[in-house]
Amino acid sequence: MAPAEKEYFTISAVARQFDVHPQTLRVYEREGLIHPRRSPGNTRLYSRRDIQLLQTILNLTRELGVNLAGVEVILRLKEQVEALEQTQKEIIRFVMEELQPGKGKKDALIRIRTGKLWRRG
Repeated sequence: MAPAEKEYFTISAVARQFDVHPQTLRVYEREGLIHPRRSPGNTRLYSRRDIQLLQTILNLTRELGVNLAGVEVILRLKEQVEALEQTQKEIIRFVMEELQPGKGKKDALIRIRTGKLWRRG
């Protein structure tokens, strides 16, 4: 578990921190924008990661005037961009390893019309 996931805050503490009504946080949860953990007594517990996400949501709604449907689309696109960036890093790492000196042509990568990389051999 990451260090940011070890510390949790109650809904009232988070609401005070961001000057929002706790019901606003419940709406965000109901809309699927945030997913706080629950204690054994069913109390919502917000991690640092949840709080960072809430900051993004509030920035989009307060500062940029984005409605909740727009926030959902933006957050989904942000996740997709992050996933694509991770995939790109993995592809670059793989290609760099394959292009190390001493690798034979048999193991070379070739590009086909679809743009996909295939291993020869």
